Amino acid sequence: MTSQRTSPEEKYSMDTTKVSDSLIPKIKPGRWLLFWMGMSGIAMVSATAGALLAVSLTGTPLMQAKLSASEAAVFDSDRISGGGLRFSELTRPVNVLVMGMSVLPPDVKNPSDDQKKLGYLPQVNSFDGLSDVMLLIRFDPEQKKLVMLSVPRDTRTRIEGHGVKKINSANTFGGPALSATSVSNLLGGVGIDRYVRINVLGVGKLVDALGGVTVYVPKDMKYQDDSQHLYINLKKGKQHLNGDKALQLLRYRHDENGDIGRIQRQQIVIQALMEQALKPSTLTRIPEVLNVIKENIDTNLSVEELLALAGYGARTNRSNIQQLMVPGRFSEKNEYDASYWIPNSDRITKLMGQHFALEVSSKNDQNEPTRLRIAVQDKTGDETTNLEPLVRTLNKAGYNNVYISKSWGEPLDITHVVAQQGDNDSAELIRNSLGFGEVRVESTGNIGSDITIQVGKDWQKGGTLPTFPVQP
Repeated sequence: MTSQRTSPEEKYSMDTTKVSDSLIPKIKPGRWLLFWMGMSGIAMVSATAGALLAVSLTGTPLMQAKLSASEAAVFDSDRISGGGLRFSELTRPVNVLVMGMSVLPPDVKNPSDDQKKLGYLPQVNSFDGLSDVMLLIRFDPEQKKLVMLSVPRDTRTRIEGHGVKKINSANTFGGPALSATSVSNLLGGVGIDRYVRINVLGVGKLVDALGGVTVYVPKDMKYQDDSQHLYINLKKGKQHLNGDKALQLLRYRHDENGDIGRIQRQQIVIQALMEQALKPSTLTRIPEVLNVIKENIDTNLSVEELLALAGYGARTNRSNIQQLMVPGRFSEKNEYDASYWIPNSDRITKLMGQHFALEVSSKNDQNEPTRLRIAVQDKTGDETTNLEPLVRTLNKAGYNNVYISKSWGEPLDITHVVAQQGDNDSAELIRNSLGFGEVRVESTGNIGSDITIQVGKDWQKGGTLPTFPVQP
């Protein structure tokens, strides 16, 4: 069968994310986000145990790559955590670029003889090659928020010294420093303080170290790639997945949204892993989690800083954790030499101003009711639900661009008003007008929408539709 991955000879000219059928995964190898999830579990250790751990590990090298002076200068070298007894306290906002590496033998700069002789292309424990997942995470103790921004691997952007490419190729040209520079340039010059690269081989081990993860698989998933010995076979429904099964969910991207669908599933998995990592039972698994991290990551974070980030993540309220995606669109057929995710610079500017403290122009008319694209999805679990009355009510309120969208994922007890593009203010306005549901700043809704209303069972219980004030 055709490989999901672009071959080494074609990886910069072929379409690596053909939109066909249903992750964020590299899934993904990319569930690199999983790294952060594991870290949050560490924070549950008592202060004493944490202090002893920091003392014993501080100075242990987590960085496997050697950065030149110019490469190291790409990252902010200022302290991010307190000293002494405050070693685990985050002292300022920090932006960390997390990359999930999916590396095959042809990607390795110096493959071993055994790798050359293999009759298939297995994943190898290396940080060379493409970054299959890219995630910019902002830990902000001042705003008490944690923001995760997914950068689609096929985002079309300029890579310094190499022209216009898919952003995931930056790592092959210049490692973490060029990757960070490329992401910063794409996102309006945002500063990047640290980086983390995690190999796909470590993701499954990390999920197992945490005791697995319970998620809702949105559809039957079946895929076979003999060239990589990749076999995916999952059934629809809520289930507890081990590391191998979680990787299958994260790597599957044969749906209508391609890699964007993987990113959406990635966000669901991250939420589930956060819940798993914070369970009391995870305490006994911390040594195993630490071993997996040490063996499978490359980072310029010190252990002290790692603990500070983990502690902050564990203390952050779920309502203050936001999961976003770089705004954009799929390229049209024959528009370019390959299939890309085309970033929307205006929406990126707005998003970075709202969530990453970048100074941007105050001009903003995107939240006017006539401009907002509002998708309505049925997540009641009741096939007889009629959403047309809700659409008409929104229309009467001045929201003219409202449409019903195909739903996916687990049925909801509580309606989610999803700020798909990060526009929390507009989502709050709609939620307040509805009088039910809760706002979620994440990218799990309709990818073409500004706001997605995922209608849950609470709407059915309400009995009547809200009356909106007429917008001017």
